[in-house]
Amino acid sequence: MSDTNRLINEKSPYLLQHAHDPVDWFAWGEEAFDKAKREDKPIFLSIGYSACHWCHVMHRESFQSKLIADLLNEGFVSIKVDREERPDIDSIYMSVCQALNGHGGWPLTIVITPEKLPFFAATYLPPSSQRGMTGLDELLPRIRDIWENDRTSVETAGERIREWLKRDGNAGWDGALDEKLLQQAYHYLAKSFDPQYGGFTRAPKFPSPHQLLFLLRYHHHYKEEKALMMVDKTLEAMYRGGIYDHLGGGFARYSTDRQWLIPHFEKMLYDNALLAMTYLEAFQLGGREIYCDVAREVFSYVLKDMRSPEGGFYSGEDADSEGVEGRFYVWRPEQVAEVLGDEAAEFCRTYGISQEGNFEGANVPNLLHRLPEPGERERLKRMREALRVKREERSKPGKDDKILCAWNALMIGALAIGARVLKDPSYLQAARDAVDFILTRMRRPAGRLLARYREGESRYEAYLDDYAFLIWALLELYQAGFNPRDLKTALELNDEMIKYFWDDHSAGFFLYGSDAEQLIHRPKELYDGALPSGNSVAALNLLRLARLTGRLDLEERAARLMKYFAGQANEAPGGHTFYLMALLYYLVPGSEITIIGERDQTATLAMLDEMASAYRPFTQILFKEASVDPAEYDILPSLQSLKGEPERVIAYLCSGHTCQPPIYSLDELQAQTRNL
Repeated sequence: MSDTNRLINEKSPYLLQHAHDPVDWFAWGEEAFDKAKREDKPIFLSIGYSACHWCHVMHRESFQSKLIADLLNEGFVSIKVDREERPDIDSIYMSVCQALNGHGGWPLTIVITPEKLPFFAATYLPPSSQRGMTGLDELLPRIRDIWENDRTSVETAGERIREWLKRDGNAGWDGALDEKLLQQAYHYLAKSFDPQYGGFTRAPKFPSPHQLLFLLRYHHHYKEEKALMMVDKTLEAMYRGGIYDHLGGGFARYSTDRQWLIPHFEKMLYDNALLAMTYLEAFQLGGREIYCDVAREVFSYVLKDMRSPEGGFYSGEDADSEGVEGRFYVWRPEQVAEVLGDEAAEFCRTYGISQEGNFEGANVPNLLHRLPEPGERERLKRMREALRVKREERSKPGKDDKILCAWNALMIGALAIGARVLKDPSYLQAARDAVDFILTRMRRPAGRLLARYREGESRYEAYLDDYAFLIWALLELYQAGFNPRDLKTALELNDEMIKYFWDDHSAGFFLYGSDAEQLIHRPKELYDGALPSGNSVAALNLLRLARLTGRLDLEERAARLMKYFAGQANEAPGGHTFYLMALLYYLVPGSEITIIGERDQTATLAMLDEMASAYRPFTQILFKEASVDPAEYDILPSLQSLKGEPERVIAYLCSGHTCQPPIYSLDELQAQTRNL
């Protein structure tokens, strides 16, 4: 038998990690299902992702074990799925696991029939029984016996699950679109807030940036000071904790403890994009310069370590190196002294590096005990850089170098916001390079987006998140660079998203398109988890596009979507905070500021910079270059009737349904927009 299996021909880094297993793995596809039908075997479906620590553990313990491999090869057809490439498959079977067991996670272990109906679900399983968990060496023979001798119960279970998915999987609970939902969400977050360490759970602690983004908007509109306090407390605590990489920049996936001290060391592109956005918005609202520093360091990490030569961004980095979780990131005092010499004591004192250690005898650097004074920061920055350079000599964690459309879009949006708020054109160029990469390398000639790119291959019809997040990114690009082509592309993609994903029978968007592989269920997702849901982001996009372009049909569609999901959001408001951001945008009378002038005029740039620097989440900024062909702005009807004047910049402000007289000076513009 070859020392590789079929996965050697795949592009996914996660699948390739299993290409040398003794398990006779298949990728998801008809070859596997045909074999299962032909040989009358159940399918062992294992779903995970490259940076998943427990996926690596199960890989080492079980899938590299000849005993377990023999059991799988004899009694099952085994399929490996990368959840990041196939979120459609993962969504369906994860919902089954959560329904059957009350919880889910990765690695996800499902046993299904050749017709793809599930009848067993679990997460991590050890090779042999331990700590109350049944081992695969006992479980696999038991499942095989049930398959061979009690097929009726298997088929009955599968059909019941199919019916449950059909009945409850996309249940829309219509509800009123009013402020009660917003207030319920705020009170839920206030009640669950950890006043000592920030965040909204005890342990483990996940960043959940969309909850913080919602609270910033809630504070801005309702002037609720506690909402801003909760954001500030959480952002400072995360930065000070070990979840933040104080040497290399960027955030780990989550903290295993209440203090944000010990991370689960994997770094994901989407977390860092959403957190960079959050720190930038918090800076706009509160003015804390440390938040700018955090955002810059996140961007530095991403642009240095996570950008491909073609301009796209890689997906993530593993927690493990040399098979040990966190080895790349931790330090002992003597290692610090070797690099810093006499300055080592100051660094260790500041960053909590001790002989006892805080993680398995070593130390995760952190600032939990003290925050350096402004005068210390440059000196400490030099020390951190010296240690970072030394750290580069270590064996690095594995990098998942596939490029995902949705996650790239989030980083594009973050960089565009960074360019606007931090006034750094290099971020705008990086965002532009990445969006050009997607539109040229991850899009079919007819326009259909594709979800994944790796080693020259683009594959899989894009999912709802790919479309919704990329439209969001293009809106942020427009607000940063005022290129009307970004809005035209956003509208094209939005129309395509409606064509392939909208549910014409009720409302809302399906997770995968009508032209993609049709699975046992076609889910619609609203829950805002590690990522905001595609439906939540799409709702906000529709509203923003409607206000920019005057297309009332888009606002009407957004209202239908939000009404369809309102009951679901009401059941768990803390888990739908991006949806509630869209609802708040819908309920608040918006504003529009239009600036007309020459792009290179000092007065024009001063007005644009002023509008970029302030926190105005319900305001859209438009720019019309006086000397440009008016046809360039044909999708922006509000610009058609507005005229510029030679050698002069003019601003127009409209709030709600009322427009003010033209504004000719920066001071007047500041005065008129102060309370937006």
